[in-house]
Amino acid sequence: MIPVQGVEGQTIAVLGLGRSGKATAAALAAGGATVVAWDDGNDTRAAAAADGLTILDLTRDDAWHGVTALITSPGIPHLYPRPHPVIAKAYALGIPVDNDIGLFFRSYATEDWDGFDRAPRVIAVTGSNGKSTTTALIHHILSESGRPTQMGGNIGTGVLSLEPAIDGEVVVLELSSYQTELARALTPDVAVFTNLSPDHLDRHGGPGGYFAAKRRLFAEGGPDRAVIGVDEIEGLYLAGQLSMGPSDDRVIRVSSGSKLDGAAWSVFARKGHLAEYRKGRQAASIDLRGVRGLPGAHNHQNACAAYAACRAVGLAPREIEAAFHSFAGLPHRSQTVAEIGGVRYVNDSKATNVDAAAKALQAFDRIRWIAGGLGKEGGIGALAPHLGRVAKAYLIGHSARDFALEIGQTPYDIAETMETAVARAASEAHPGETVLLAPAAASFDQYPNFEKRGEHFTELVKALAAR
Repeated sequence: MIPVQGVEGQTIAVLGLGRSGKATAAALAAGGATVVAWDDGNDTRAAAAADGLTILDLTRDDAWHGVTALITSPGIPHLYPRPHPVIAKAYALGIPVDNDIGLFFRSYATEDWDGFDRAPRVIAVTGSNGKSTTTALIHHILSESGRPTQMGGNIGTGVLSLEPAIDGEVVVLELSSYQTELARALTPDVAVFTNLSPDHLDRHGGPGGYFAAKRRLFAEGGPDRAVIGVDEIEGLYLAGQLSMGPSDDRVIRVSSGSKLDGAAWSVFARKGHLAEYRKGRQAASIDLRGVRGLPGAHNHQNACAAYAACRAVGLAPREIEAAFHSFAGLPHRSQTVAEIGGVRYVNDSKATNVDAAAKALQAFDRIRWIAGGLGKEGGIGALAPHLGRVAKAYLIGHSARDFALEIGQTPYDIAETMETAVARAASEAHPGETVLLAPAAASFDQYPNFEKRGEHFTELVKALAAR
């Protein structure tokens, strides 16, 4: 646990008592604060009270006497489409609102660091797609290279549940737009922006607000180094805003598909090869085509971002390349589950929208595609340019028949269930093909979340392998 600094003797309110909220309450108490807490759920409040937390109804005006700050969980709206009533009350009373990320950045450094040979570092990763894979890959590379490291934030451990820093450690954080928008302190040593595509627009008042939330990671104090994906206009703009000119190597530009040899420092992937350029000259290259855990152009972008972040904290290209090959990938994100009879089975259940499904379809050449679930607004017509790779689609869930109307001449089966889809795809697949779960839809018609959907696919494939 990381005790929160600067709160001794204060009364601080915590809103939301899930994993993040409970860890925040404990870290505040460890820092000497008196903690009062509230959650909208009756059962959650009762469980927290049983654990010893002081529950106070923060919807009441008289509950705020002596409270100096409100700490809220990331899933609770703090601005758009409208603030939670408790947060609105804090605003009206002039009480500062923060989250656990802000508390982490103001509390991580301690006087103990004066005795360290090498100061700990923080790498923070944000973006629309790929941030989980990029975060996990950076952490994996650091671990494989022998650097002490922890991973947390939106993936793994909550930030205040991390252990206090040790000499030379690198903490790697995945940060969502909900977290970066509200945190009152954001001071990573290295900040990574992977890419931007429309998401969570209701929580940010539109695309401008969403981008502004991401940008805060680079504005609040400014990182020593910024790794910026420049394949979208927002990334190009951000890199330009952060850079003092073409010779400024504090900004490392990253691309999947474009050659970047004019910047002071860049990392890009083209035709399956990663290249690092510094001051117009190639400094290193890695063949990514044989890296099983990072298939496709979207994962090559993740590899470039992770490579750049690790170079920024002093790792050598050979160390990074070796770690690439031992990276298994994250569950439900282009995860190779098995290879049976020359057929590869890939679980990309996280591909819950058209953009993510398009990236998955582009990663493989001949595909038996399992898709469907609870379709999203706009349908899947935008996937048409990528369907030439699909030998056949096996459509499941609520939107199976709607999807069938949108895939043109692509052969398909209305499989309805995952069991039927996997069985039919396996019986019809030929060596060299890939059975790909990339649903392009939410899971809630048949599963509680995308993880359960991916786990079911994985179980069915492993049963095939065991025959």
